Amino acid sequence: MGIRQLLLAVNKIDLVDFKQEVFAEIAAELGRFAAECGVERVEAIPVCAIDGDNLVRSSSRTEWYRGPTLVEALETIQPAPAGTAPMRMPVQYVIRHAESDRALCGRIVSGQVNVGDRVAVLPSGAEACVSAIVARCGQPIHAVAGESTTLVLDRAVDVGRGDVLAAIADPPSVADQFQATMLWLGEHDLIAGRPYLLKQHAREVTASVIEIRHRVDIDSGAELAANALSLNDIGVVKIVTSQPLVWEPYRASRTLGGFVLIDKLTYDTVAAGMLQFALRRASNIRWQTLEIDGAARARLKQQSARCIWLTGLSASGKSSIANLLEKRLHAAGRHTYILDGDNIRHGLNRDLGFTEADRAENVRRVAEVARLIVDAGLIVVVAFISPFRAERRLARALFAEGQFVEVFVDTTLEECERRDPKGLYAKARSGLLPNFTGFDSPYEPPEAPDVHVVTAGRTVEECVEQLFQHLQHLS
Repeated sequence: MGIRQLLLAVNKIDLVDFKQEVFAEIAAELGRFAAECGVERVEAIPVCAIDGDNLVRSSSRTEWYRGPTLVEALETIQPAPAGTAPMRMPVQYVIRHAESDRALCGRIVSGQVNVGDRVAVLPSGAEACVSAIVARCGQPIHAVAGESTTLVLDRAVDVGRGDVLAAIADPPSVADQFQATMLWLGEHDLIAGRPYLLKQHAREVTASVIEIRHRVDIDSGAELAANALSLNDIGVVKIVTSQPLVWEPYRASRTLGGFVLIDKLTYDTVAAGMLQFALRRASNIRWQTLEIDGAARARLKQQSARCIWLTGLSASGKSSIANLLEKRLHAAGRHTYILDGDNIRHGLNRDLGFTEADRAENVRRVAEVARLIVDAGLIVVVAFISPFRAERRLARALFAEGQFVEVFVDTTLEECERRDPKGLYAKARSGLLPNFTGFDSPYEPPEAPDVHVVTAGRTVEECVEQLFQHLQHLS
């Protein structure tokens, strides 16, 4: 975790009669461990906390110990010096003037800045000159690492909270794909592909772990194969972010190299991590701008392109509704396509099983395909169980406002089991089909679907009519 100094309080030394050899053995063990981890300073202190031995005053019962007390050792520890690191200041607040945005507030995390210095605003790359520095003590001519200050620029630039001001001569990097070491803190396992909120100093972006490379054994340091991380696991992962981050390796900058992941539903902090390096593909791949866009393709077809996403339990009627809905749209002259869960698993997703991680990847791939179909100007009907809210939120986020229509095909588990056209529920009850949604794998119903289709006591035609009328209203 980047810790370079360790202070070990060997407590309850009274239980071994203050024996020097016991303390020496423990201190030596720590020294060996610290050397393996690259720790620069190690200090061990024998302590009997209940009696105050070596806490504030030296103890007469450990005459063999000549080092500092615990409080003295704490008072002498100094943070690592900033050294000659180049200037970095994440922007926490922009003071808005009527004519422009020029005053930027934040804390300088490394280096120093002087009036007259030229700085880069990242990730945009805009440049400006520092015309003034505002602080509580007046108008200083420079500010150094650790100081919170306001920098006034000589011209208006495009800048917002979470951007970084940096020395032009040695700016940090910008990327959107990384390898990172991460400590998982969530009660539920980390699943690759699931979207989270990544917070790095004042910047917040959506991020997903696209691969878990391995889990680290905290006792031996061994790299263990893993497809998920559980509570208190440390792992090396690959992360992709929705927007570029201004970053540096954690060993160089804890501010630009450290981050936390936050669950978008509960806002719980589920992970803390350290950026190691940007993936090569992050710099090699660029989005290719095309002259014909999705709106133009949809206009040619004289329709509004949309993704109609049907979610519900197995045998709830999703495929039947999707099939009849497409017939209605086709008869109305609309250009459509259906992505059905079973059909997709015969080809694109045939390598995926039914674990929670595979289900998340299943939905992620289909959502990306649906986005491409909508970009082609078509109306795509997706019939997928898609049991988890997080993956459905990820799917919605891929589309423009109004393009994604979430339809909850609401059928009771009892009715689905009664229908059971594929015999899946019978297999699940007999234990032949593990990870089946509704039994040993949960289904999270939509909390606020765009269309709520209750199938109880209704025909497929009536359900499709409700959905068709909703789409007509949108058009």
